[in-house]
Amino acid sequence: MFSAATYQERRTVLQTNVENGILLFLGNIENPVNFEHNPYYFRQDSTYLYYFGIQEPRIAAVVDIDEDKTIIFGDELSIDDIVWMGRQETLKEKSLKSGVQEILPYTELSSYLAKALASGRKVHYLPPYQSANKILLSDLLGITISALQPSVEMIKAVVKQRSVKETREIVQIEEAVTVSNEMHLLAMRLARPGVKEYEIANAIQYLAANKECHMSYPPIVTVNGGILHNHYRLNTMKDGDLFLNDSGAETAMGYAGDLTRTFPVGKAFTTKQKEMYEVVLNAFNNAQSLLKPGVRFKDIHLKAAQNLVEGLIELGLMKGNAEEAVKKHAHTLFFQCGLGHMMGLDVHDMEDLGEQYIGYTEEEPKDTQTFGLKSLRLGKELESGFVVTVEPGIYMIPDLIDMWQAESRNADFINYDKVNEYRNFGGIRVEDDFLITDEGYRLLGNGLIKTVEEIENYRAEYLA
Repeated sequence: MFSAATYQERRTVLQTNVENGILLFLGNIENPVNFEHNPYYFRQDSTYLYYFGIQEPRIAAVVDIDEDKTIIFGDELSIDDIVWMGRQETLKEKSLKSGVQEILPYTELSSYLAKALASGRKVHYLPPYQSANKILLSDLLGITISALQPSVEMIKAVVKQRSVKETREIVQIEEAVTVSNEMHLLAMRLARPGVKEYEIANAIQYLAANKECHMSYPPIVTVNGGILHNHYRLNTMKDGDLFLNDSGAETAMGYAGDLTRTFPVGKAFTTKQKEMYEVVLNAFNNAQSLLKPGVRFKDIHLKAAQNLVEGLIELGLMKGNAEEAVKKHAHTLFFQCGLGHMMGLDVHDMEDLGEQYIGYTEEEPKDTQTFGLKSLRLGKELESGFVVTVEPGIYMIPDLIDMWQAESRNADFINYDKVNEYRNFGGIRVEDDFLITDEGYRLLGNGLIKTVEEIENYRAEYLA
């Protein structure tokens, strides 16, 4: 945990950005795998972590703005708990570390909220994403699940505060990124013909665990990089394959790293692979150079798309004017997703609160209809203190190619005959994490090799 003062200060700032009422925070529960006492790995709700820091299931809290008090609702270990798990730090001790003096039993949360609602007071809550908390909110507020209406005022206040990272948070994120760097270098050392994808996944997760980290999301380790979120890991690598590793570590305090590298399974890129990789890397480098406060991330995304098109025109897969091709969304045959996203306590930071609030503004809302743009998680102007990913890519998806070609979609910009020569190419992505600063940006972590020469030289040391 951070200091008690940190959590107190965060709650004080939040209170000033919400007019009145009660701010309700629900922690997560332990979800059973196949029976009650065999749960999945427990991960506390990130907003609860941000304002209270307590990593314990079945816990809640209120910040009562009107009465200017904060209460944590939870239960101390019973003697049965102690018999099975031993004496542990008490909830009271944890709460004091969070700067909270008043602790009440979990069952008293219902009566506290019922009294407030009966007197006409407003209870603010965030969008629930766990089924248990949807049911709990329904019971606490006396309304159906379908009638739940999270507080937009509270969402906006939380987003405003959590978006700009504190120095202490940057330290945590940088720790996660540094471990993530080590994971990626390990993957580059181990990948070779005859190795299974899951062997790489297991190795990098083992490394993270030895650094007291979890994974910030299920790792994507695959020779089929054209599948954006591929979690199938049973393929055997062979010479000539490209291997895509999208993985990141999460610190014990919940802060994430998120990196992607693509490299040859053999000693060197083939000519086609090298040419395509250079197109992606050029788009990455140009996008990185544009990062600074006041620039819309959507504009950086569109510029990266134009850079990709320019490269694909040189290789003969596209034609015409690159800027016009992007306006017609012709690039989305190859680049179907967004350029990046916010990152912090969540790898897709605060996404549970709604992309419209995290990545966009009321004046410039998210495009939820256009293929490609609907997958852009971040579009608004960057601010100093934001942490963002930059991850351009090229993805060859045979089903998508067939559908577009059958419709002659964007035939003025796409050379389908040439594209079909690459239909089984797979995919390439390059991704790093950046802090937006007053001067522009800073790469987080200790840097990870990414040029063709760097990758081939590093791989050569371990494939000799």
